Amino acid sequence: MSKLTPFLWFNDNAEEAIRFYLSLFPGSRIISEQRQGKDGPLFTATIELAGQRLHLLNGGPHYTLNEAFSLFVDCEDQAEVDALWEKLSDGGQVQMCGWLKDRFGLSWQIIPKALMRLMRDPDPAKAQRVTQAMLQMKKIDVAQLEAAYRGA
Repeated sequence: MSKLTPFLWFNDNAEEAIRFYLSLFPGSRIISEQRQGKDGPLFTATIELAGQRLHLLNGGPHYTLNEAFSLFVDCEDQAEVDALWEKLSDGGQVQMCGWLKDRFGLSWQIIPKALMRLMRDPDPAKAQRVTQAMLQMKKIDVAQLEAAYRGA
């Protein structure tokens, strides 16, 4: 277990967010939860999403999630990007360069492995073309990145 675990503050909908997030990543689970009273509303919970532990709190309206913190999802391919993008952006807000904010206000970076591989190419011209292509995108499109890489 990692020493560091992100702690996310929600107003009063952490339980709904947990159900949604668990549905996105196979093998995810609730590790623990604390309720306000025996059958009361959720106060805190610890979950595991794709191997990453997160603590969630229903802390009230004092603080809100913002883009200063995001979860980076290292997607295998375009199909995974497309599936997560569709689900996470539903009711949320699409942003540039693979970023979006879900309906709960949590920011995500939905990034295919190909982007990082192509941007790290030792040929600076290729890497720059890929970077410029990515900067024009909302949802990252691997085929467009590969075309930019080839100079097409």
